[in-house]
Amino acid sequence: MLAVSGHHVVPFGHYVTCFLGGAKKRRTSRFLVRELTRSWAEPTLQMFGQLARFAAMKAMVIKEWGGPERFELAELPKPTPAAGEVLVRVRAASVNPVDYKIRQNGGWSKVPMPAILGYDAAGTVEAVGANVTHLAPGDDVFYSARIFDRRGTYAEYHVEDASIVAKKPSCLDFEAAAALPLAAITAHDSIIGFFQTKPGDTVLVQAGAGGVGCYAVQLAKAAGARVLTTGRRENTDFIRSLGADEVIDYRATRFEDEVLRLTQGRGVDAAFDTVGGDTVVRSIGCVRPYGKLATIVNVAGDVSSMAFRNQTLYCGFMERTAQKIQTLALLASRGQLRPVVDSVFPLERIADAHRRIESGGMKGKIVISVA
Repeated sequence: MLAVSGHHVVPFGHYVTCFLGGAKKRRTSRFLVRELTRSWAEPTLQMFGQLARFAAMKAMVIKEWGGPERFELAELPKPTPAAGEVLVRVRAASVNPVDYKIRQNGGWSKVPMPAILGYDAAGTVEAVGANVTHLAPGDDVFYSARIFDRRGTYAEYHVEDASIVAKKPSCLDFEAAAALPLAAITAHDSIIGFFQTKPGDTVLVQAGAGGVGCYAVQLAKAAGARVLTTGRRENTDFIRSLGADEVIDYRATRFEDEVLRLTQGRGVDAAFDTVGGDTVVRSIGCVRPYGKLATIVNVAGDVSSMAFRNQTLYCGFMERTAQKIQTLALLASRGQLRPVVDSVFPLERIADAHRRIESGGMKGKIVISVA
């Protein structure tokens, strides 16, 4: 330990030795130096340890692409919000298909390694950056996190652009709120954005019990449409509770034949595909001429026959805006849009949550409880 004497730096023990009277007291001086050093160092180390813990956060990360077993618990520095951003203490997140697609082989997403996935969050604002005026520390919020070149919400803290963060409806708890943003905005883009659904329309929603389909059914109904949807027979009552007028058991009949029967051969005004494969191709014949189709998954097959029916196909990739997340908040507060939670997993069991979504057959969303 060093002390300053005038312009010279000398061992602190020198002063103790001189004070005690020279060489005969050197042993005693060494003891005092050790005790004084310990009395200073131990509280200081404890303080730095507490600061380090305060500045760290737990997160589930992957260090390379692959299966669910790649997830591991890690401690990382807590992020700091820049201008226009908010720091959120995450209370709940949710799992979406894009999560496991990035986990499997996500180089295209440019997420930094070690990667934190997760693109929904509900929590409490802890800090705000400069120029953020509509949110303040202590506000409960929800949002869908941006994906490209960013870290996600499978963590205790997350930084996001304040412009796409909205106050959480007071009628929803954190887990329910986390089940809404990405999936409901995806449904909103097609049902409200592409289709411009209005009273009197008839809309077909594929997989009405699924994570996106369950919100598409509700949004189409809220817009005043007659809603037809596909689903498993055992999910019929559940899907009807969301607002579906007709539920088609796709395992018992060809959905396109049943749609034509239910519309007296006219076809629906619009069809929303959340399943993929040849679903869009099969839907062409049960959508009326000049009708609309939208998909959020890959299309297999030849869609050229749409040209002869003057139909339009939209391929949707969800776009986050302040207006959309605020619309969800408004609809939820009115009771016109209710979150659908299939199951809840703690953060440490994120691998099991991924196995669950990849196995299929959920009713609504898989939610992650973070704190």
